[in-house]
Amino acid sequence: MSAGGQALFAGVFARGRTAAEVDDRAWLQAMLDFEAALARACARANLVPPAAAEAIVAACRAERFDAAQLGREASASGTPVIPLLRALRAELPEDAAAHVHRGATSQDVLDTAAMLVARRALVPLLDDARGAAFACAELAEAHRDSVLVGRTLLQPALPVTFGLKASQWLVGIDEAREQLAAIAGGVLAVQLGGAVGTLAALDGEGLAVTAEMARELELGEPTLPWHAVRVRPALLAGALGVLAGALGKVARDVTLLAKGEVGEARPREGGRSSAMPHKRNPVAAVSALACAQRVPGLVATIHSAMVQEHERAAGAWQAEWETFSDLLRLVGAEAAWTREMLETLEVDPERMRANLDAAGDPVRSEGVGIASELVERALAAHRRTLDRQEQT
Repeated sequence: MSAGGQALFAGVFARGRTAAEVDDRAWLQAMLDFEAALARACARANLVPPAAAEAIVAACRAERFDAAQLGREASASGTPVIPLLRALRAELPEDAAAHVHRGATSQDVLDTAAMLVARRALVPLLDDARGAAFACAELAEAHRDSVLVGRTLLQPALPVTFGLKASQWLVGIDEAREQLAAIAGGVLAVQLGGAVGTLAALDGEGLAVTAEMARELELGEPTLPWHAVRVRPALLAGALGVLAGALGKVARDVTLLAKGEVGEARPREGGRSSAMPHKRNPVAAVSALACAQRVPGLVATIHSAMVQEHERAAGAWQAEWETFSDLLRLVGAEAAWTREMLETLEVDPERMRANLDAAGDPVRSEGVGIASELVERALAAHRRTLDRQEQT
């Protein structure tokens, strides 16, 4: 795990189940999954003896290799693939070792591994985002008629309902989550191109091997190798950034509602201050915001890496590796924190009413309009979203 996910800070920035899907072992297994799938696909295309392919597959288990050692050795070649291939071949008899990595290049391994890591990490990430959306829906239903002060530019405005506020959170999360799932379904694809993207070392069977690998790894089959065309990681990064923003909006509102002088919603178990034991800090909201704050810079790094040279980038592609892990881990942690925050949120309608009364006649002069109808629209849209997901 990269610097941002070291053990000292993991409690905040590696919350939830996503972190385990992007750690060193997860990447190592994904790289080995590429080599295993390549061997099997080549065997089916009569490019590798079946017995050699199965020996390679049997050796492709992450627990047989030392990720830290591979990382140290990567400094000599600028990629961990070279030492991994050396270690993998050392695990095999000579007749099988000769067929490892047939027709591939290091970027094929790492790009496909990134797609596998993303697919696996998105399972818990999207599940936690879904849990956060469920919690929003429950809050919207429970507080459909709980009136509070609406605030614009941080100043008292006109009445709204907490049900409507929770409905707005719900719609934002649902739309961002559905977009991320859809984009992931379209961009997570295998990478196989060989040295310069021509599949030249696969004896005319390159497209068949690519198709077979896509099937084996449950990834998409791209139109062409995409070594220096980074639309796929950029689209995925952008969608992760949008979800992070939608979740961050919720956390920001909760920190404001939990302020001592507001007190309209608060965490069930607030964190204690080291200097002021009387405080109940909204730890989940603060932690979610800390994750969200880091995401836009990571998205920008992935997007800036799209500008690459010819058939293989000199630095831009390499800059994606840790950035991609950090992005998935942080958005996953943010989703886990937001889910926890919403599932344990205590809402205080009496304090809302007291604050509304204290705001005076100008704020109370208008009713809440069709807030209840808007809540129902949001809940109906949420049910349709869930139905679409069930069908896919």
